[in-house]
Amino acid sequence: MGTTMRVVAVALVAVSLGLCARERHTEPPALPRPVASDSSASAPSTMASSTGAAADPRLRGRCVRPLPEVPRRSATPGMDPRCPDDPEPDRRPLERGQVVFAEAGLVLDVELARRYEDRMRGLMYRRVLPDDRGMLFAFETREDHRFWMRNTCLSLDMLYIDRDGLIVGIEENVPTMNDHTYRAGCPSVYVLEVAAGWSRRHGVRPGQFVGLRLQ
Repeated sequence: MGTTMRVVAVALVAVSLGLCARERHTEPPALPRPVASDSSASAPSTMASSTGAAADPRLRGRCVRPLPEVPRRSATPGMDPRCPDDPEPDRRPLERGQVVFAEAGLVLDVELARRYEDRMRGLMYRRVLPDDRGMLFAFETREDHRFWMRNTCLSLDMLYIDRDGLIVGIEENVPTMNDHTYRAGCPSVYVLEVAAGWSRRHGVRPGQFVGLRLQ
C-alpha cells in the first residue's frame, strides 16, 4: 500500500472511530412523559362481541385492555422517602379542568399538562395528591403513549383515554421512582394520572366513557 493510500486509510479509521464515539455518548431521545415495557400487562382486546359492545355501539371494534380481576401490584401508600427536592419550586401553575365520570357518579378536578415541558415534568416531585385531584396529559397525536415514573414520589394509576372519552386501558398502582415505561397497548389522546388505587375504589374501568371540561 502506498503512502497516500495509508494516509487515507488512517483518516477513514479515525473518522469512523470519532463517529462511533459521538454515537455512544449521545443522549437517547426523551420519552413523551413520560418502558422497557411492562410485559406482564394484560393484552388489549377488540370489543367486537362483548356484552358491553352490544349495549353501547361505540365500543364495537375498539381496542380496550381490560383490568385483571385482581391488581397485579399493590399500591404503595404515602410518599417515597427517596423523593428528591423540586429544582423548580416556583414553577407557574397549570391550567385547570375537570374529568366527568358519569358511570361512577363523580367529577375529578385536574391540572392540564398540554405543553411538552409540562408533560415531561408531570407529577414529578409531588409529595401529596388528594383523592379528588389528578393531572390530565393532552397530546397532539393519537398513539400508544408510554409513561415513566422518574422522580415521581407517589404511586399512581394511569388512565389512557381516547379522543371520544373512551378509557382504553388503566395501569394500576404504578411504583414510584423508576424508569420503566407503562402503556395501554391501545391508542389514546389523553392520559390521566391519579392516586394509586383510585380507579378500583371508584368503580372506574376500561370500556367506560368520560367527559372532559377543558379550558
